[in-house]
Amino acid sequence: MKFVAVTSCPTGIAHTYMAAEALEQAAAAAGHEISVETQGAIGATPLDPALIAGADGVVFAADLEVKNKERFAGKPTVSVGVKRGVSDAARVLDEAVAAVEAFSPDVAVEVVPAQDVPVRREGRGSGIRRALMTGVSHMIPFVAAGGILIAIGFLIATVAWPSNGAIEVTGVVDGSDPTALMAWLSSDFSWLSAQSWAVLLFWVGKWSFAFLVPALSGYIAYGIADRPGIAPGFVGGFVAGLVGAGFLGGIVTGFLGGYLALWISRWKVPAGVRGIMPVVVIPLISVAVTSVATVLVIGPPMKWINDTLTVALTSLSGGSAILLGVILGLMQCFDLGGPVNKVAYVFATTGLVNAATAADAPAQIMAAVMAAGMVPPLAIALATVVRPKLWTKQERESGKSCWLLGASFISEGAIPFAASDPLRMIPSFMLGGAVAGGLVMAFGVGQLAPHGGIWVLPLIGHPLLFVVALVAGFAVSALAIIGVKEYSARKAAAAAEVVVDVVA
Repeated sequence: MKFVAVTSCPTGIAHTYMAAEALEQAAAAAGHEISVETQGAIGATPLDPALIAGADGVVFAADLEVKNKERFAGKPTVSVGVKRGVSDAARVLDEAVAAVEAFSPDVAVEVVPAQDVPVRREGRGSGIRRALMTGVSHMIPFVAAGGILIAIGFLIATVAWPSNGAIEVTGVVDGSDPTALMAWLSSDFSWLSAQSWAVLLFWVGKWSFAFLVPALSGYIAYGIADRPGIAPGFVGGFVAGLVGAGFLGGIVTGFLGGYLALWISRWKVPAGVRGIMPVVVIPLISVAVTSVATVLVIGPPMKWINDTLTVALTSLSGGSAILLGVILGLMQCFDLGGPVNKVAYVFATTGLVNAATAADAPAQIMAAVMAAGMVPPLAIALATVVRPKLWTKQERESGKSCWLLGASFISEGAIPFAASDPLRMIPSFMLGGAVAGGLVMAFGVGQLAPHGGIWVLPLIGHPLLFVVALVAGFAVSALAIIGVKEYSARKAAAAAEVVVDVVA
């Protein structure tokens, strides 16, 4: 059979392309043809309409809303999460074959269009998760760019102000006087001055960070109501930032704005009013209600929670800091890019807004999360090298790619191994992640770059201690993996001997 497929994941980095590769390999093994459109972080190259027209069926392996889904109307479709596309591609294709064989063109018009609005039809919990992951995936580029630029600004500052490495421009660095910043840029900026570049890059990073909460809120609302949700989501997120509600307030405004816009868009209105609904009525009412509710109702309690959390983080020291690092490490390695992993990551990245230097508690939390997230693929890579006989040839080959994936802070590289043996792999990953996260916090290692792995090592405070914590984490995890694999192998061998003896 001939199939077309679309894959996408919340971050648009690893799962998206791993699912595409897995589906292509499974199709080739089963004698089918498949063409995959990857809707990843760098965009997508749409499938040729001729391929879609000639396809027997469609596979969606996606955790986000598939873009331009109407292209596939009238085709038998199987829709699964992206993780199943990675770990269970052969069975997904079997389901697609069954869908094609059971498909009746007579009911196509009734069945397929219901998939055009999955957020309205799917379970409430799945819809909430999908919307939240949509917000997180669109927020990450702002965080990554802003965080790394801020870190580069501080790195240049260590050369520009060698006495203490601090950016020393009164009224400019702390943002207390925007007029002073603009005046400084127009009159004192020098193309050949390291101090000028340190300040400018620092502020470009801060400006990028300023979009963090609006982007999170705006794209949560977009995940719920499509384009009508963007305006109330972005404005609500912006207001949440102004009133100090932080990213928690942004999440609430995203859902409020999204569901409000969705509800208004369903109103039955006269034909003469329909034309102005999307450009006037929906944005006017949804923006007004969301913003007013944020200022008067949502903002105050969310600000209190945000302020309390900020005070608690900045006061962490000793055992409490280490315990937090352990907990974050466990979360990072629990589902490898899933919701629990993303909660820990968003908690760390949004906290960077309150970090001025790599020595601050939020920067240490970010370092702990990144170190822990690098552990699973690096542990797999090491285990396949140390005990190659415990792994198949294909697993050993996959283990080689895990070196680069782990070093780049792409936890998803370990997913095929976790999916094939979750009861042994995941606890082993979590053990190493807890060690790495706890050691980072114990060493007081911090970083202002929210992504990059070893490639942003120069931007990390105490980089050698970061490497020590990372190596300790993935070494412990690799030893645990080898231990449980060897125990299982010996147990299986012993069981086989018992069977032989009984037969004899």
